Amino acid sequence: MPLLRDGQTIRDTYEVERQLGEGAFAEVYRVRHRFLGRQAMKVFKSVGMTTDEIETMLGEAILLSRIGHPNIIRVFDANTIETSTGVCGFFTMEYIAGGSLEQFWQSFGAQFMPVDTAVEVVVQVGRGLALAHAQQPPIVHRDIKPQNILIGYEQDGIRARLCDFGLAKHVNPLTLAATTMGTRCFKAPEAFQSLHGDSLRGDVWSLGVTLYLTLTDHLPYSDSEGRDVKFDRPFVPPSGLNPEADEVLDAIARRALAVSPEARHADAGQLLAELERWQSAKRSRSLEVKSPGSPDDTKSALGMSRHEDGNRGTAMAGEAIRLARDTGRLSEAADLMEQAMNLSPELRDRHEYTAQLWRRGISM
Repeated sequence: MPLLRDGQTIRDTYEVERQLGEGAFAEVYRVRHRFLGRQAMKVFKSVGMTTDEIETMLGEAILLSRIGHPNIIRVFDANTIETSTGVCGFFTMEYIAGGSLEQFWQSFGAQFMPVDTAVEVVVQVGRGLALAHAQQPPIVHRDIKPQNILIGYEQDGIRARLCDFGLAKHVNPLTLAATTMGTRCFKAPEAFQSLHGDSLRGDVWSLGVTLYLTLTDHLPYSDSEGRDVKFDRPFVPPSGLNPEADEVLDAIARRALAVSPEARHADAGQLLAELERWQSAKRSRSLEVKSPGSPDDTKSALGMSRHEDGNRGTAMAGEAIRLARDTGRLSEAADLMEQAMNLSPELRDRHEYTAQLWRRGISM
């Protein structure tokens, strides 16, 4: 049973519109703030938390939100709420219509995500994470994975935002032992040996796994469902699975995913610098065009097999086009089109540019 219901009013300020998703520790809802418009609300399933406990749990996220970075999700509010199971903690944040990187990655269906796009997403996340790692003392994320990276469209293209800073250690210390499948396959080897094994280099590992997954549709050291993680398996470079990747990306991924922490990048800033050099070099030369690879017919590396609901995506795209006829609803139309593109990959080629125009306030 969901913690909140559609249409429910929270503290005379938020109206619950619909549930967006559910994880091991929380549910996420789209809500409308009385004055500030649409936001996302994350409600934790643990009941009985006090305001002080919520402040402790959200301390790192709130700190980074105050620092401000375009690739870190903004947190607006934190408090307690009466739910169907009792008093729970919640916080509100930016609402990103496009959803998570997992959904964005899945939306490419049987095709690889373009290499340039995969690298750009990780570069953007790396910029936000580098800011966190540069704080004194450094802030460790501890739970980097596609579900904690949100992808939205801005006027100049996609923007990735990293969310849930510091929540893993505060919500449940056992997550450091990788008790959930989605987290387990993104945890560094040292995190399996000690509850205190998370570090800056552990974040680098998780970001490296994310890069590897978006480049290859596979996890580097896990089976096809992410359950059996064995770090003594031979490392297969990204180009061995996706010929669009090159030897420089192979070397970057190999270093980020070194089983020994000392052999990895020391922090996100070092990994970011190498990826940005790759981008710069690629822009300055004409790379040899390679034939497309042969990815799996479904993206099942995270233990899920997704078949796109083309009819539903097409219907949502049609509704978005209808909304866009009213110039006052272009933002709402862009939100809906982003969701449609994540359901049906063929819509991306046809409507991605249109959604960007709508973000600029331009109707066609």
